[in-house]
Formats: sequence, C-alpha cells, structure tokens
Amino acid sequence: TRLLVATTVIEVGIDVPDADFMVIEHADRFGLSQLHQLRGRIGRAGQPSTCYAIADAATDDATQRLTVFEQYDDGFTLSEEDLKIRGPGDLLGTQQHGYFTKLRAVDLMTDLDLMQQARDAAKSLLHAGAIPHELAAEIERRYGEFLRFLRV
Repeated sequence: TRLLVATTVIEVGIDVPDADFMVIEHADRFGLSQLHQLRGRIGRAGQPSTCYAIADAATDDATQRLTVFEQYDDGFTLSEEDLKIRGPGDLLGTQQHGYFTKLRAVDLMTDLDLMQQARDAAKSLLHAGAIPHELAAEIERRYGEFLRFLRV
C-alpha cells in the first residue's frame, strides 16, 4: 500500500492512475471547483474510487457547497450550482462573487437566450454605426476603464 499526503498542489498536473481513495480535510474551506479538481485526481484508471470530505463547523454556504459536491460529479453542473450559491459577481467591477444588483432585467441562470439576443443586437448597432456620438462618449466615460480591459 502506498500513501500520498499532499497539499492542494495535487489538484492540477498530478496523475496517479491507480489512486482510488482520497480524504479532503477542512473541505468546508474549499470552493466547488477546487473540490472537483481534487476529486478528479482519483479513479482515473476507470476503477471505482472513494472521496471523503471532512468538514469542521461549516457555514451555511459551505454546507451547501458540500451537499452539491456530494450530489454531482459533472463539472458543468457543479459550476452552475456554484453560480447559484455564490452569485455571478459584479460584471463591471472587481468582485468575483455576490449578487449583481444593477442587473434587473435578466436572470443570469435562466435568461441566457435573452442575453445572447441583446448582445447580438448591440453588436449590430455598433457595426452599423448606429450609436450616436453622445451615447458612445457617455459609455466611454462611464465604462472606459472596464472597456480597456476587454480590448486586452
């Protein structure tokens, strides 16, 4: 029997094909993506595997994350659930989680088609040169710094 004791550095780049058992201590301190990456290190050779997530006194959010982690193993589903728990963040700022209070017309989880239509309409207006100079100047004034990041 071989035993590997490691930090979270193993979540990327380590491939031990015959690893089939993992214990994650303080799992309540990790986000869903980290937990998913860690769990992905075991069961790689197609054999059954077991992952134990040990948590201390977890917050409500941590309890939710661990419940989701227990229920799902699909990365896309986990990312959707993580978005529901943490919120989408501030699209025009630096906050990576939380609820974007300025966005009222759509729900980022259920209105993806509507957002794509709005994006396509905005692109059409831009390409047609249909944005009045005053509006373009106001957009640049309000969101110029953010727009510069998009151009990088």
